[in-house]
Amino acid sequence: MRAPGGFPVVGMIGGGQLARMCAGPAAELGITLAVLAEAPDAAAAQVVRSAPVGDYTDVETVLAFARDCDVVTFDHEHVPGPVLTALADAGIALHPSPAALRFAQDKVAMRERLTDLGLPCPRWRAATSAEDVESFGAEVGWPVIAKVPVGGYDGKGVSVISGAAEVADWLARGPVLLEEKVAFTRELAVLLARSPSGQAAAWPVVETVQQDGICTEVIAPAPRLDPGLAAAATAAGLRIAGELGVTGVLAVEIFETADGFVINELAMRPHNSGHWSMDGAVTGQFEQHLRAVLDLPLGAPHPHGRVTVMANVLGGDYPELYPAYRHILARDPGVKVHLYGKDVRPGRKIGHVNVVARDLADARARARHAADYLAGVITE
Repeated sequence: MRAPGGFPVVGMIGGGQLARMCAGPAAELGITLAVLAEAPDAAAAQVVRSAPVGDYTDVETVLAFARDCDVVTFDHEHVPGPVLTALADAGIALHPSPAALRFAQDKVAMRERLTDLGLPCPRWRAATSAEDVESFGAEVGWPVIAKVPVGGYDGKGVSVISGAAEVADWLARGPVLLEEKVAFTRELAVLLARSPSGQAAAWPVVETVQQDGICTEVIAPAPRLDPGLAAAATAAGLRIAGELGVTGVLAVEIFETADGFVINELAMRPHNSGHWSMDGAVTGQFEQHLRAVLDLPLGAPHPHGRVTVMANVLGGDYPELYPAYRHILARDPGVKVHLYGKDVRPGRKIGHVNVVARDLADARARARHAADYLAGVITE
């Protein structure tokens, strides 16, 4: 159902939490959001009125969904190439385009393109045999990082290895991306948005804290970050967006090193490293993504306060979240809680909390307490 006044419909393929968190900004912008959901109870289907259930790998299903939309974008990067091609051939406006999305879907293609652009990357190789693996390890030193080029996320499809035998199963299925194990001081992320007309806006560089391959905390802006490094990392992100023709939100995960930084991963969609912006910036990443894919003027990315801390909420042993939720709201009215409507499973991302404050230690303590209480790690 279209809103009156000629306002467009944005279709999002995938009904996860990223699509869910676009619902509020879409309503505030006056546009209609439609979601192709995986199930009737998918995170986004619980809050988006138009959420047909369908298989995003089936061409006809996706085409039928897309024909009623003015623009189509993505909750994830797993839509197969033939489906993307069929959408483009049908004249559907896709943001990001299949040509750009390829570099987020295929890590080898990403490494090739970034290297061609002269951007800082770890030493890498696409290995197709055990001999390739052993040769690379001897060249850069063991251990090395092995990645499945397509389909990995949140630490899945990534392994630290000390020999070819540890990736024999992966090699049997195709090439494996090998990267040197970077000696980094911390992990950072550059988040920006770019519109089809070429306007771009970047949020401050943030620090991300990882545990077992999952981001558990984001600090915005990254504390004690050299202004020159922040400027260089942001410039690299803007260049990537322009050179690859990215439209929508782009996240560039980077490692800070003693000599500067190297680029780790790309994501062409709203990203975990930008969840802080929902409450901590003038324009949050979900509103900005919708603005960008519609080629609307982009909003200001400036922070509201001195520091914002985001803590991910991981599932624990308590399936009933509402009592804990009520306790957190009463204990700290300044905490913003965002839950994803997902069943609780140990280790599963079920939400996040944001705290905007003047003092970093205070913000971290409050955000961590709220996240741990929801997870059942603490009970007071």
